[in-house]
Amino acid sequence: MLYELIAVVRPGSLNEVRDIARNAGVQVLRSGGVIRGYNNWGTFRLPRPTTKHQARYSEGHHFVMRFDAAGPVQTAVRRTLGLDPRMIRFSVVKLGDKLEEIKDKEGHIRWNHNRNISESI
Repeated sequence: MLYELIAVVRPGSLNEVRDIARNAGVQVLRSGGVIRGYNNWGTFRLPRPTTKHQARYSEGHHFVMRFDAAGPVQTAVRRTLGLDPRMIRFSVVKLGDKLEEIKDKEGHIRWNHNRNISESI
């Protein structure tokens, strides 16, 4: 099954972001999964201030990882990320489970720079 992990890490050191992404990737690879791609989106303001692990955040460093793995693997990745105090927020989304659905999905996740707020209203 193809999954997409969207993660928001506390702002600060890029090494922390790399470490979290590496740990999630290693966990997928050790369980027989495949990493399709990583994408570092950088630091953005959060939609609203968030409190996590007794700290308040208004910005976060975003990254995205696409991976193929079994269902229990993504559960283990979610559990690991939930226990990490450097994580602000994350989401794992299932993109498909049949070959016809996922064969054309690439590993690179593009950020839409052309869209402005007036188009989304």
